[in-house]
Amino acid sequence: MPKDQESPQCRHDQRIQTQSEIQGLENAQVPKAVEEASPSFPNPLIPGNLQEAPAAKMLSTPEGPQGSCSSAIAVAATSASKPDEGSIGEVEEYSPSTSQATAALENVLIDALDEKVALLVNFMLFKYQVKELITKAEMLIIMEEDEYHFPEIFLRASERMEIVFGLDVKEVDRTSHLYGLFIKLGLTYDGMLCVEKGVPKTGLLILILCVIFMNGNRATEEEVWEVLNVTGVYSGWKHFLFGEPREFITKELVKEMYLEYRQVPNSDPAQYEFLWGPRAHAETRKMKLLEFLAKVHGTDPSSFPSQYEEALRDEAERAQARGLVRAGSTPMATASSSAMCGSSFHT
Repeated sequence: MPKDQESPQCRHDQRIQTQSEIQGLENAQVPKAVEEASPSFPNPLIPGNLQEAPAAKMLSTPEGPQGSCSSAIAVAATSASKPDEGSIGEVEEYSPSTSQATAALENVLIDALDEKVALLVNFMLFKYQVKELITKAEMLIIMEEDEYHFPEIFLRASERMEIVFGLDVKEVDRTSHLYGLFIKLGLTYDGMLCVEKGVPKTGLLILILCVIFMNGNRATEEEVWEVLNVTGVYSGWKHFLFGEPREFITKELVKEMYLEYRQVPNSDPAQYEFLWGPRAHAETRKMKLLEFLAKVHGTDPSSFPSQYEEALRDEAERAQARGLVRAGSTPMATASSSAMCGSSFHT
């Protein structure tokens, strides 16, 4: 039935059902702290060549591992454009009451939109956990029927799902406005335990793969934790979203063959380093990762010359390998994806 022909009772029933699902967020163990995530579009911080990318403002956690959750997710966020102090002073001198009232109204609007973005992110996580598609009508209910700001709120929530949790929000049915959540970059593992609900940890995996790639395909343990610390993820401290990270990174991701964790040869005292594991090589490509980084930083893959050349060589080698397979060679073995949870959806 077209939307304009829906009965008030139908719309009321849909609202009740969606509100019931919202109340189920707590039972689904979607962390309430997600609502405090940075409202800005975060840029992953990768040492070295990533400094060529547009400047980004670091978000700090001065309180340490137990500090503010508002900066715990994002590694860096593009600084908002603000007028300089001189221009503000001139405006206030001309009409201080108008200037202050306008600024206050803008802050109220920004706070209201941030809250709706956080609520929508929570709802998307819930839908991912229960393996259900999302309708636009449900999202509008979440954001209090704010049709006017829907595009902006939806875009910001989708960006947060992409960067923080490593999930793509894709429209799967334009007629019915149905959306699904899918693991990014061809990866098949979301880090969620099948017997215990949690949040997807693919974003954490992607960040580590980025660090390794941008550091010459190997990164020391210190280099990896240096980046993770900026995100609020600390070894030995339980993160409000991702839990205790060391166990997940050095054991779970190694067991799933996404990472190799080994001692640096001839290091004394012993040092350890991370490399891509066979499953990472099998499921994703360096070019995909570079395209993702370029998108986050508002540039293109060629902005990282050495990594771009390496990614092009990797693409050529893969194309050659596919040609050999089609010619009758033995296919390359790929890693098993049996551990994947939450990769299918039901209407």
